[in-house]
Amino acid sequence: MSILNPMNNHILSTLSEYITTEILKQPNRSLAPDQPLISGGLIDSFSLVDLALFIENTFGVHIEDTELNAETFDTLHELSEIIQTRQS
Repeated sequence: MSILNPMNNHILSTLSEYITTEILKQPNRSLAPDQPLISGGLIDSFSLVDLALFIENTFGVHIEDTELNAETFDTLHELSEIIQTRQS
């Protein structure tokens, strides 16, 4: 999927808004699609569970507990790819 895909942009902006507002408590912060979230220390293990629940409730896709790590999704772009793949 292209990064210019409108659905991808919607997913990226929704994830970014949730992470900056609800997890980081910094609503004016911006996140790059390739910015490391877990390995970069922005999101901890407790926040990962909240993020997974948000993804499941918002996008209707299931994230396995074993996927809650930096190897599976560490960036907004990787999260968006997982969501789009599971929605199709």
